[in-house]
Amino acid sequence: MSTAPAPASGAQAAPEAGAPAPARATPRSPLGPSFDSVTPVPAAAPAPAPAVRIDGVSKRFGSGPVVLEDVSLDIAPGEFVCLLGASGCGKSTLLNLIAGLTEPTSGRISVTADRPALMFQEPALLPWLTAAGNVELALRARGIGRAERRTEAERLLRVVNLAGQGGKRVHELSGGMRQRVALARSLAQDSSVLLMDEPFAALDAITRDVLHQELTRVWTEQRLSVVFVTHNVREAARLGQRVVLLGSRPGRVVREWRVDIPQPRTIESPGVSALAAEITRELHEEIRRHAQ
Repeated sequence: MSTAPAPASGAQAAPEAGAPAPARATPRSPLGPSFDSVTPVPAAAPAPAPAVRIDGVSKRFGSGPVVLEDVSLDIAPGEFVCLLGASGCGKSTLLNLIAGLTEPTSGRISVTADRPALMFQEPALLPWLTAAGNVELALRARGIGRAERRTEAERLLRVVNLAGQGGKRVHELSGGMRQRVALARSLAQDSSVLLMDEPFAALDAITRDVLHQELTRVWTEQRLSVVFVTHNVREAARLGQRVVLLGSRPGRVVREWRVDIPQPRTIESPGVSALAAEITRELHEEIRRHAQ
């Protein structure tokens, strides 16, 4: 009786006649588990670094009272954040800290942009220069040559809907037009972070409404991170993706609202009105607490 030879090392024995073929093993991915054990699970994209990070910041001027206390806040790239609070709560102080105009007493502030652009309540234009000349000042500070400065200033004036107005002197411009020139000058700094300190507070309601629309358009097109200081609750509800309420004595973050109302918005929008009413109630309560 003969004996079948053993299979060679590393080979598989042939199945007997009539026997089902052995099931083939499914290869497993070395990259990690997935719902089918085959397709690699894509790695989660890392969260982008904040455009502005405020970490435990406090501020006291000399031996005076504490103006800001333990403020922590992150502003994401491309986010529009409104800082709101009663007069004297430290909104402008916090903006100046972000801009690097003063240093915190304690805590740390980091900004991804080399130098944030800053726009004040007053346009602060030089009256002996034209609108284009005022915009060119910021371009000149960046070392841009004369011919390129002229072209870029004209482009930025078009961005803020002042095409053809570059040759006008400051006294020939309306209040709204002056603020647009100031905005163009801020954009000329070529920063991804724009800081705005109540830039529309001195304007009439109609002009402010128009500039709200313009700012929303520019923010969307330029993909800026905006920190906007205001004491106007409806303005904050209309413009911001997030509204941050600062308390007083000393200033600190007491509440935040994430605004899911799509842009463009109007002051009269029902969602804006409802949010403004809620924020106003919280603001009044905060003022009452500190009045006692």
